[in-house]
This record gives sequence, C-alpha cells and structure tokens, in this order.
Amino acid sequence: MLAVIFLFLVAWIEVRALRSAYLSMGLGPHAAVIVLLASLAGSYINLPIVRLHAQQILSGQDVWFFGMHYVIPEVINQPGTVIAVNVGGALIPGVLSLYLYVTNRLWISGIVATAVAAAVCHRLAQPVPGLGIALPVFVPPLTTAAVALLLSRRHAGALAYISGSLGTLIGADLLNLGRVQGLGAPIASIGGAGTFDGIFLTGILGVLLASIFAQNQPRARG
Repeated sequence: MLAVIFLFLVAWIEVRALRSAYLSMGLGPHAAVIVLLASLAGSYINLPIVRLHAQQILSGQDVWFFGMHYVIPEVINQPGTVIAVNVGGALIPGVLSLYLYVTNRLWISGIVATAVAAAVCHRLAQPVPGLGIALPVFVPPLTTAAVALLLSRRHAGALAYISGSLGTLIGADLLNLGRVQGLGAPIASIGGAGTFDGIFLTGILGVLLASIFAQNQPRARG
C-alpha cells in the first residue's frame, strides 16, 4: 500500500502539491522524492543493536493492528528478540529532522512540537505480541500538522516533519523499549514495523497539511 501511495505522490510532488511545502522546508522537489524513496527502500534494512532473551518467539504469523496488516518473518531457533534500528524509519528521518531543526533554527518550537508529539504517540502506542510496539498510522501526521500550525505557520512544514519523525521515534519506540521483552517478536525495530507507516506518512501527509493550512491562513502583521 505504501509503495502505491509513494508512486502516486511522486508525480504529485513534481506537478504541484508538495512542491511549495518542501521548498518552504529548504528542500527542492527532487530532493524530497529522493528522501522519500530512500526512506521507503531503507524500511527493509534493520541494523541489529542488542538481543533480548524471551520465553517464546512468534514467527510466520499475520498481525492486524488498526487496519494495518503486518507479516511476522519466519525464524528458526532464534533465542530472543533482536532490538534493531530501521534505516528508513529511524536513521534517515532522524538525520533529516536534525538538519531541518538546525537550518531553520527551530530551537524552542522544535523541542516543544517534538515533546507534544512524543507524549501523544507514547499515550497511544500499544505492545502487540509478535510485532513489538505499534501505533495507529494516522496519529503522527495529523498530530504533528496541528501542533506545527499552532507553533509556527512560517515553519509549519519543517516542524511537522521534525516532530512527526522524532516524536514518533521517542514516544512510541524509545520510551516503550521496556515493554518489548516478552512480546515474542523476532525483531523489534526502532522506526520499523508498527511505527514506520506513521513516520513515512508524516513526511507526506503531515508536511502537506501543515503547509497548505499555513498558506491559507492570514499572517499576523508586525
């Protein structure tokens, strides 16, 4: 589903929809396509960090969460859950978020937006047996778009991306690492299955909503 959405939006970006949104963030439309494509491709790459011992590993099963379908990989004789970092859902969005944070000088608003997004994601994230930590897919983009518009219409797109990416990673994944052990997940990926969809859509839907509403609202004088 994400691949179909991405292919549709590539043409959309080139024509008009996200062009001004990403330009306002300091990224050209071609750079935006490269980032989104790299994130999508990187979602298949997990970098192992540590292994947690579990009583039983669940594998080869299908898991449904808030309408999303996840396939748990088949593993044989794996002694525990592997904690990993997802390239497309953690490393790439994390690096780009820090870049946008510094270049746009969002010193205070970036921290506030990320903290709010992290609190909301932490509240709604749920441990799912066999999968790890999962989050309703539309929570990050909608939450971050609203928070970004409240804090700064000028930098709404950048704030939406930063808070959506870092807020999800912190609130849903990092603050819930203690709940992973015992779920029987073969791999619990930070920014991976369960939270990647929300982070990926933040780079599209959250940025788009924030930028559109920011442009439609009259700017305060002075």
